[in-house]
Amino acid sequence: KDTAEQMAGFFKGVTVGDLPEGNGWAIEFLQLCTHSGTHLDAPWHYYPTQDGGEPALTIDQIPLEWCIGNGVKMDFSDKPDGYKISAGDVEKYFENAGYTPKEGDIVLLHTGADARWGTPAYLVAGPGMSYGATMWLLDKGVKVVGTDGWSWDVPLPFEGEEFARTRDASIIWEAHRVGRDKAYCHIEKMTNLDKLPLTGFTVSCLPVSIKRASAGWCRAVAIMD
Repeated sequence: KDTAEQMAGFFKGVTVGDLPEGNGWAIEFLQLCTHSGTHLDAPWHYYPTQDGGEPALTIDQIPLEWCIGNGVKMDFSDKPDGYKISAGDVEKYFENAGYTPKEGDIVLLHTGADARWGTPAYLVAGPGMSYGATMWLLDKGVKVVGTDGWSWDVPLPFEGEEFARTRDASIIWEAHRVGRDKAYCHIEKMTNLDKLPLTGFTVSCLPVSIKRASAGWCRAVAIMD
């Protein structure tokens, strides 16, 4: 009923009394960050440039073929909160799995963090990727990755603690900053990755196209073979 007058105004001569039981239409207005909920990050989110100096792609410039591909799951849900996954960890994981990521694959990181979604603990839940681990995947031809964690990186408080200990600025947002050297996208805040096999599914993560934006919300789905 809150929208009845608005709806009636679209039709010449119509009053609220002409609508069934005075009901209008259901409509919602949203105000939210492009990084709220499940979303795809574009290279522009990480840095103004990519691939060693080229202008970074915004979300409306991402090739759609990047966003539909063969799905591959990495399971590091046995690692503790704040664990930084190394290139060696990723290489060993795929050696044990008997699979090598390839061009067009969309690699999803299962951390188990989504079990704490909706609580403050989610912000610090699960392991995250290092610069080297991310680059290992990109060197195989991967363009899109994803995680059920809040961030593709190690949860930020852990990175802050590491910086406080080492004063090494290179570790700040290190997995995101890979995009400075090699363009890629990642999906954050996914769920249900525990239900997926290693392979045998297709991922679709087409983002909402927002002009010059750093990210776009997406409905990420796995289509089983």
